[in-house]
Parts: sequence; C-alpha cells; structure tokens
Amino acid sequence: MAGTDRLRQITEAVRSAGRVGVAELAALTGASEMTIRRDLEVLAAQGVLERYRGGARSLLLRGEEPPFALRAQEGLDAKRRIAAEVAGLIADGESVALDSGTTCLEVARALERRRLTVMPLSLHAVNALAGAPQLTLLVPGGRPRQGELALTGPLTQASLAALRFDTAVIGCCGLTAADGLTAYDLDDAAVKRAAIASSRRVIAVADGAKLTHTALAFVTAASGLDAVVTDETAPDEERDRLTAAGVAVRTT
Repeated sequence: MAGTDRLRQITEAVRSAGRVGVAELAALTGASEMTIRRDLEVLAAQGVLERYRGGARSLLLRGEEPPFALRAQEGLDAKRRIAAEVAGLIADGESVALDSGTTCLEVARALERRRLTVMPLSLHAVNALAGAPQLTLLVPGGRPRQGELALTGPLTQASLAALRFDTAVIGCCGLTAADGLTAYDLDDAAVKRAAIASSRRVIAVADGAKLTHTALAFVTAASGLDAVVTDETAPDEERDRLTAAGVAVRTT
C-alpha cells in the first residue's frame, strides 16, 4: 500500500473508532508496527490524531475536514486530470475566480502559463501563481484559515463583489443533486457564494467520493452550477442526477 493511502486508511480507522492500537492498524494495513508508529508520528504532527502508548486517538470530529497537508497528497493523479480538464474549458483572456482547496491548487498549477486574469482565494494558490509570466494575478483581502490558507471574511467577500468574472472554479466538500454543493466551514461557504454571485459561469471540481457526500454548510443548489468536472470514481447514478438537473458533467 502506498504511503499516502496508508495514512488515509489510518486516519479513517482512528476517526471512526475514536482510538485504535498499533497492532490493529498494522493488521488493517499490512504494514509493520514500526512503519505504523512512524505514520502515527506524521499524523500527530499534522494535528490529525494524538499518540498514546500503543496506539492513537482521533482529534477530528466526524463532521470536520481532514488537514490540508493530508488531503494535498491524496488522489493526486485524479486531481491533476481534473485540473487539466478545467484548464481546457478556460479560454485565454478570461478572468477567473479560483477557489481554495487541494483540487483548486492543482487547477492553479495547470493555469500557470496561461494568459489570464486570476483571483485565487487561498494563499497556497497565490504562491503557485506568483511567478506566472503571462498571468495577471489579483490578490483579495481577507483572513487566512490556519492550515488551509483559504481567505475568508468580509474583506474577501468585498473583493469578489467589486469584480465580475468570466468563470468561477469552485471546490467543495460535498456535491449531490439533492443537497447541492456544500462545505464544512461556514466562512468558506460564504466566500464560495460570493465568488459564484460575481461570475458568469461556474465550474465545480470534485473527486468522485465527494459526489456521495453532503457537508454542513450549503453553498448552492446543483442548478446553480454550469459544469462539474470529476473523476471516473464518481457514481453513475449521481452523475445522471446532476445531468438531469441541467449540469454538464465531465469525467476524466
């Protein structure tokens, strides 16, 4: 099992059970107990869990989002395919509001050499685009969320309200035809709504697992999206429901 997949499996096991022993995690993953102990140290440093002698206990509530550092390495190939597909939907000369999150960070990297005007809504993406040769970079005001570095608050919303974008690329924590696009964080949801309100076209990006999930904070109904770009793991039934709601679903 790849290291990032094993970390994810350990995280889910500890979060689900509340606490799990090293021996149990070794049996679950097929790794040695020494490897599991190293993995637990990594996850403890990221704030995912707390070590105790012989095991670990979760620091994440069931409704909370896993840390950015952990999500950034998860499903990276799929995120890059999604990013490449999104880049192909954006024409040179467009103005783009680019949301926060790990998939949107890959979109930023895919747009680095394009002739565009882009307002990233996270400092991770701002850093990724800071040296882009042809791109006009607009940096909003706001307060960065710890770890995520997503910009939130009234300054971010005012920056978005002052502009009109051709396209908004929006990440999410959950997306279904029934419940729409949702996020874990209320402030993040408010910024997403502001980006959508200021954009002519809205493209949502989501790996397949998010098309079976609903998070706490409502952002927009599925009908408020023009397109969704996802990967091949997205359930056929949910893709069909989104299509029936008038959303163009593209699968990489």
